[in-house]
Amino acid sequence: MVGNTTPGEVVPVDSLRPGTTGLNLVVKVLDAKEVMNKKRPDGSSVRIVECTVGDASGVILFSAKNKQQVETMKVGTTVRVHNGKIDMIRGTMRLAVDQWGLLKEESGGEEVLPNRDNNLSLVVYELVASTDLF
Repeated sequence: MVGNTTPGEVVPVDSLRPGTTGLNLVVKVLDAKEVMNKKRPDGSSVRIVECTVGDASGVILFSAKNKQQVETMKVGTTVRVHNGKIDMIRGTMRLAVDQWGLLKEESGGEEVLPNRDNNLSLVVYELVASTDLF
């Protein structure tokens, strides 16, 4: 379970849950699709690329939100995610890395063969109010 991991421990994709943070994974980039590319008034641009990434346990969408992340997430590349987190977008999970995390291309390691049959981003979660009080 992700909540009981030790710092630096690599977790499998199928153990990811909504709201988890501090995630370390090794995943392969299967595809990449630009979902936003807007110019700001100052001339810079905002670019978001959604990538399907995964390991032997499953796949999930990753949201690359800055130039370094977009350049690292090339199709076919194996990437180490340090201090990732799960964002919820329209009730589905997205893996992301913010300013406290890091993406690093992994080379020379074991070949990662993703399990496309277990796509965690296809599961829709619903927020349910609890009537239980502590």
